[in-house]
Amino acid sequence: MKNYTFYLTVFLSLFISISVYSQSGKIVRIKDGDTVVLLDSDNNQITLRLAEVDCPESSQDFGKKAKEFTSNQVALKIVTYKIVDTDQYGRSIAKVYYDNKYLSAEIIKNGFGWHYKKYSKSIELSNLERSAKANKIGLWSSNKNKAPWEYRKEMRNKY
Repeated sequence: MKNYTFYLTVFLSLFISISVYSQSGKIVRIKDGDTVVLLDSDNNQITLRLAEVDCPESSQDFGKKAKEFTSNQVALKIVTYKIVDTDQYGRSIAKVYYDNKYLSAEIIKNGFGWHYKKYSKSIELSNLERSAKANKIGLWSSNKNKAPWEYRKEMRNKY
């Protein structure tokens, strides 16, 4: 009985925290693998940079596939999101949930993005990335992939 009570308490706490502090909206555009545009309840378009994940840039190997994966998951769907921060470009950084799934986790699990360890200490996401690497899923099927933050740094230094 103690276990049942414990799990019920955890579930209710999680449900309340997600529902109280989150909002919902419809995904109307996919900019790239880790950036979406959402139409909120006031018909405002909000650009959301996905929390805890970094996908290849469009010009990188798997960049277009990462965008396609994100599109297949959430395009034109009603999602729940929680803004956790703002990035240097003024975009809201958010955790996005759909169909009882966490979008960033699905991207990492399916090998279309890196767990962004600089901004996330999630053991679950680290384990998902480790598993995708071990099983050579998605971008991990190639030995030539380069982390997007390294790629962006190279591009800045090039010009």
